[in-house]
Amino acid sequence: MVQKYQSPVRIYKYPFELVMAAYEKRFPTCPQIPVFLGSEVLRESRSADGAVHVVERSCRLRVEAPRLLRKIAGVEYVVFLQTNVLNWKERTLRIEAHNETFASRVVVKENCSYTVHPENEEWTCFEQSASLDIRSFFGFESALEKIAMKQYTTNVKRGKEVIEHYLNELISQGTAHIPRWTPAQVREEDAGFQAGLGDPSSSEVDRPCGAQSPTSEMDGPDGDKLDADYIERCLGHLTPVQESCLIQLRHWLQETHKGKIPKDQHILRFLRARDFHLDKAREMLCQSLSWRKQHQVDLLLQTWHPPALLEEFYAGGWHYQDIDGRPLYVLRLGHMDTKGLMKAVGEEALLQHVSILSVNEEGQKRCEGNTRQFGRPISSWTCLVDLEGLNMRHLWRPGVKALLRIIEVVEDNYPETLGRLLIVRAPRVFPVLWTLISPFINENTRQKFLIYSGSNYQGPGGLVDYLQKEVIPDFLGGECMCNVPEGGLVPKSLYLTEEEQEHADQLHQWRETYQSASVLRGAPHEVTVEILEGESVITWDFDILRGDVVFSLYHRPREPGTRAGGQLTDKGQAPGTDYSRVEAPLICREGESIQGSHVTRWPGIYLLQWQMHSPPGNVVEDVLTALHSPGPRCKLLYYYEVLASEDFRGSMSSLESCTSGFSQLSAATSSSSSGQSHSSSLVSR
Repeated sequence: MVQKYQSPVRIYKYPFELVMAAYEKRFPTCPQIPVFLGSEVLRESRSADGAVHVVERSCRLRVEAPRLLRKIAGVEYVVFLQTNVLNWKERTLRIEAHNETFASRVVVKENCSYTVHPENEEWTCFEQSASLDIRSFFGFESALEKIAMKQYTTNVKRGKEVIEHYLNELISQGTAHIPRWTPAQVREEDAGFQAGLGDPSSSEVDRPCGAQSPTSEMDGPDGDKLDADYIERCLGHLTPVQESCLIQLRHWLQETHKGKIPKDQHILRFLRARDFHLDKAREMLCQSLSWRKQHQVDLLLQTWHPPALLEEFYAGGWHYQDIDGRPLYVLRLGHMDTKGLMKAVGEEALLQHVSILSVNEEGQKRCEGNTRQFGRPISSWTCLVDLEGLNMRHLWRPGVKALLRIIEVVEDNYPETLGRLLIVRAPRVFPVLWTLISPFINENTRQKFLIYSGSNYQGPGGLVDYLQKEVIPDFLGGECMCNVPEGGLVPKSLYLTEEEQEHADQLHQWRETYQSASVLRGAPHEVTVEILEGESVITWDFDILRGDVVFSLYHRPREPGTRAGGQLTDKGQAPGTDYSRVEAPLICREGESIQGSHVTRWPGIYLLQWQMHSPPGNVVEDVLTALHSPGPRCKLLYYYEVLASEDFRGSMSSLESCTSGFSQLSAATSSSSSGQSHSSSLVSR
C-alpha cells in the first residue's frame, strides 16, 4: 500500500529572496537536523541571464531504525537524489527528491515548492508532498513503513523551525533585506536560451513533472488549500500526519463530491472518529453525505419551523457556554413527556428536531461563533441533562427505540460533537435506562459522561468544575435564569389521530414491538419468565386499550424436571400453592400506560398476570361464563424484557422503590418489597 503525505501551506512572513538565503544555509550540512549527514553537489547550471539556477545534489540521511533492521539491510545511511530548480524571475523554488538506496525495493518520492504568497508579495509559501511505496524489504515491510513515516513526519516538523532559525540568524547578522533579481544584459545569441528558461509554460527545467503553480486561494477555509496558521487558529493543533489526512480528505471531496462540501471542522470530526484512518473516515463521511441527501438536511435547514407544541413541551435548549467556551445545551429529560410528544408530533418530527436541527446543526453554528468570539478552536459542545423526575414512564419502549435512533444518527453523522455530558440528579431508575442505551454508545463517547446522583453535583467536583457559577441554571441551585421550557404532560387532546399515526407508519412500528392480548372475566392473560440466576431485572411496559385490569407478579422456585408454564388463577391469595406473589396487585384503568421493573433476588419461574378488575366472585363460575357468553373483555398491548445481571450496567440495589419528583406525569406510584426482591411501577394517565 502506498502511503502519502500532504502538508498544509506554511507561510513565512518574509520575502522570497530572504527565505532562499536561509534555505541555502542548510547545505552542505545542517546541525539542526541530526539525521541529515551531509550533501554534495553533483551538477549545477544557470541560464544566461542568471534567472534560473538548477542544482542536483546527493544527500545522505542516517537510518534511525532498530539495530537488527540496520544489520539486515546492511546500511547505516540512505542516499537521496535531489533536484532544485530556482527561478529568480518567477520567484519560485521547485524541489524533487527520490531515494537511490534500495530503489528496487522501496520507492520514496518527495515534491516541495516555495512560492510567493498570492495576496502578499512580501511573504513566502511552502508546500510539501511525499509518497512511500515499500514493495519488499526482507519481510520487514510493515515495520519499515512505520519507522519511515515516523521519521519523515518528525523531520517535517523540524523543517520550518530550521528555516526560521536561519532567518533569525541572517537578520541578527544584519541581512534583513535582499534585493530582487533584475535581468542582466545578455548577448543576442543567448536570447533564445534565456527565453526558453524564462518562460514557465515552455520550461521543462523550471516546472518539474507533477509540480503545479500556486493558486490564489490558499489561506482561507473556503479555498482549494489550507495554510498551517489557519489550521492552528481555527481547527487546533494537529500533528503532521493529521494535517495530511485532513488535506487529502478535503482534496478528495473537492474532486469527487458534487454537492456542498462540509466545513473543515466537520471533516476533521470524521477523521477523529476513525482515529485518522483515512479510508475509514472517507467511508464514514460518504455514508453521512448520502444520509444528508436522502433526508434533505440542507433543505430542512432553510424550511424547517418546529411545531409550536415542541417549542412548548420539549424541555431542551441552548444556555450560554461552559468553562472551556463550549456551547452549553440543557435538557430537562425528567420533566419531558416523551411518550406524549411522540404521540402528538410523531417520531420523525421529534427526530428531526432533536438529533438534526435544534441540537447538532445549531450546535455546529454555535461552535463556529464561539471560535470567533474566544479566538481559539471550539469544535464540540457540552450537554447538561437533568434527570429529576425520571421514572418508569420514560422506559416506554417506542420512546427508548426513538432514543436509540437519535444516538445512531448522531454517532454516524455528527461524530465528535459532544465534548462533555453532565448528568445530574440521576434517580434510582436510571440504571435501567443506562443498561438499555449504553451498548449503543461509542466507547470514546461514554468516557465523556459524568453522572451525579442526588445533590452531589453542587459541591467541589460537581458543576462548578465545568460551568461558571454565573451560568448554572436556577433550577439546579444557580443564579442564572434558564429559558429552557419546563416540559410537562402533553394533553391527549393534542395527540395525532390513529389515521395520522398510520400515515406516519408509527402504529406499525409500535405493533412490531408490542404484543396484544385480550383478558376475559375469569380468564387472565399470563406470561411466564424463567430466571436462571438471581439479581436479574424484569422490566414491563403495557398500555390498557379497553377495560380495567389488575396486574400482578408471582414467583415459584424451579423444580428439577419441570417446565416454565401453566396457568395460575389468583393462586397468590390461596395459602400453600406453588406460586407466591412478589408484586402487590396494581389496578390499571383504561387508557393508562404502565412501566415497571422488578429486581429478582432468586432464580425460578416468574409469572406476569393481567386479570379483569372486578369484585371478588366465584372463580369457576367466572371461567364458565367467559367461555359460554360474549361478556366484557379487556384489551392491552404489552412488552417485557429480562436484563441479565452480567449485562446490567449499574447497582441492582439502585432499582429499589423510590418516589418520583415528576408529579405531573405520575398519577400514582405503587411499589412493594419483600425479602426476595425490590420493584417499582409507574402508572401514567
